[in-house]
Amino acid sequence: MRRASASKRCRMADGPAQGPGQSQSRKENGHARFHGSDWCGWCIKLHKEVFSKPEFEEYAKKNLVLVEVDFPRGKQQTEELKKANQQLQKKYSIQGYPTLIVLNGEGTKIAESGYVQGGPKAFLADLEKKLKGKS
Repeated sequence: MRRASASKRCRMADGPAQGPGQSQSRKENGHARFHGSDWCGWCIKLHKEVFSKPEFEEYAKKNLVLVEVDFPRGKQQTEELKKANQQLQKKYSIQGYPTLIVLNGEGTKIAESGYVQGGPKAFLADLEKKLKGKS
């Protein structure tokens, strides 16, 4: 697990010790992105169309603690990081990529998503729809 790279301005978890669901405030939701950053076509597309855009960055800055849980094929990771990522994948029953989960401040999964076509506006509308009444 590593800090999300969507924006340096967004609040992000600082590594395995503060992973999904361990937000600094009970009012903040954790947003964990499980993906294969260097091989998964849909993951790369989602990053380019949503996570790298100012609209998502602004939303995340105000509402989320971002966590990136990466399963690359060509990038090097420490054994500790690989193990932490695998444990999170197992804990949240992640079956494919990209999988995006939102957790409340206590670590309970409250929403799950994947690729949403239409850029940040469509992605955020889908996320808000899923979160409505669940936090």
